[in-house]
Amino acid sequence: MSDDERHGATAAHRRMDIARGGRHALDTEFTEPPDRPIREDIRDPRFLRAVVVGLTIYLVSRLCVIAGAGVRAAQRVVDVRKDIADGILDEAEPSAGSTISNLLTSWDGRWYLEIVRGGYPEGIPDNITYEQLEARAAFFPVYPWLVRVVDFVLPGGDTFAALLTNFLLGAVSVVLVGVLARRLFSVAVAARSMTLYAVFPGSYVLSFAYAEATFIVLAALCLLFLVEERWLLAGLAAAVGTGTRPNGVALVAACAVAALLAIRRRRDWAALVSLALAPLGFVGFQLYVDAQTGERGAWFRVQREAWSEGTSFGATAVVNTFRFVTSPLSSPADALTALTLIAMFAMLWCLWKRHLPLPLVAFVAVVIALMLIPETVTARPRFLFTAFPLFIAVGAWWPEPDSDPDHHRASWDRSGWDVVLILGGAGLATLTGLYGVFGAIP
Repeated sequence: MSDDERHGATAAHRRMDIARGGRHALDTEFTEPPDRPIREDIRDPRFLRAVVVGLTIYLVSRLCVIAGAGVRAAQRVVDVRKDIADGILDEAEPSAGSTISNLLTSWDGRWYLEIVRGGYPEGIPDNITYEQLEARAAFFPVYPWLVRVVDFVLPGGDTFAALLTNFLLGAVSVVLVGVLARRLFSVAVAARSMTLYAVFPGSYVLSFAYAEATFIVLAALCLLFLVEERWLLAGLAAAVGTGTRPNGVALVAACAVAALLAIRRRRDWAALVSLALAPLGFVGFQLYVDAQTGERGAWFRVQREAWSEGTSFGATAVVNTFRFVTSPLSSPADALTALTLIAMFAMLWCLWKRHLPLPLVAFVAVVIALMLIPETVTARPRFLFTAFPLFIAVGAWWPEPDSDPDHHRASWDRSGWDVVLILGGAGLATLTGLYGVFGAIP
């Protein structure tokens, strides 16, 4: 056997051991791309069928979001009818479509649309509050600028462009999660990962005018390129990704770990290209906002003053969870925190059992840390959702029914999977409804 063949066999055995979650995986580094070309994965008929299933589940999950938003639409119509009957209002009854659209563009969506319509402010008042339009300087530019382009190309207005963009990017993100899972594991794992990703309650954000869909697409591309060791493409995806959301800095950590491993193992100094490019989006946005507003550190001041973003390093999450345990029906926000933490620990356990490449682990770790650090808005389903490699870990952990000789165990696993899907769909609709009706910060 030649040195190349021996090296390839060793790498293949190491990847198989990591995919199985064996103990040897704890002492190895998943630093080499799979032996097969990526085009073989994408063209595999079995994988294509899995993608069809994943996209079908995605469409069904969007119906769950619409169902949840319909609850708010019904409540709004009832309230307006009562106000009209009492003489408080003198206006037409709102349509279900407009009410649902207003819900899907509320909260952060409102600020992104303000950027689409008016760009960034030319100055920021002292002691700014979130009620002032200049507070839009707290939101990153890639998603609203993309919406502006779509709005320029397509008719229908900026609201339609924002929601359509996220719907399409959401579908792309489902496929990318599947491609990444297939590169690391199997077609079955890819199918399960796409399904879990689509029905997770935090996936409601793919239907709102939020930046998560854009960020996840860019992050998935970056992580996929890191696995493939395509350093320039990984760096470019990361550079745009860090200009999409604050937790985009997790991509810098992923590129740093990938570069460190590549240099330590093979002296592949080209890996530093991805690390050099990764933070450019975040840094560039800070410089742009500072120049636009005429002050240094404008974004940080808006975060501090308008949004009261301090640090608690997880204390807020613990306090909110304790309040939920002692009084479970008192606060939807506390319930969301507690349930998010439960889901997070369960997914991290799956990650421990089924090891992912270290760059993906670094990405997940930073996203979770940034979710828990803030003092105001802490653990939420949509923040955990952006740690999407966890869905691959859960999909890889879930037992293969055909490979389990115990028929009763296989039946239990199948039933458990059905329960997870039902709970996911129900949670997706419920979370959207609670968000709209009670204004629970998601």
